[in-house]
Amino acid sequence: MIRELNKDEELPLDLLLLADPSEKLVRKYISRGKCFIMYLHGTIIGTYVLIPTRPETVEIVNIAVNEEYHDRGYGKQLVLHAIETAKYEGYKTIEIGTGNSGIVQLALYQKCGFRMTSIDRDFFVRHYDEPIFENGIKVIDMVRLSQDL
Repeated sequence: MIRELNKDEELPLDLLLLADPSEKLVRKYISRGKCFIMYLHGTIIGTYVLIPTRPETVEIVNIAVNEEYHDRGYGKQLVLHAIETAKYEGYKTIEIGTGNSGIVQLALYQKCGFRMTSIDRDFFVRHYDEPIFENGIKVIDMVRLSQDL
């Protein structure tokens, strides 16, 4: 089950920090968007955040699944739910970005219909104080993808 997090509920910060290691940035963008949570047997195992960025455009700025539930299709379910939510809310375009080293994420997003649109060079150097490594690769650039709805 996936649903929007109520305003009086505790933020699933542990999950959000799996996708974005900066608590400061997470708290900043979470205030501008909507957080959705995925439950399995009464436990929150996944989350994503949608924020409007431009007229008729929304972005998935964070998406994460508890590591013990990886490789079971839950990430894909979250992405597809975000796409359907964006359509339902009347957006015409949905965007997402990931680090240059996000091999699994890039494959998943393309399987869900996203296409690469640009690279934001040095994004992670400009916005994060500490270096980030993923799959043995330093995360430097943001690969941007989008999908027309």
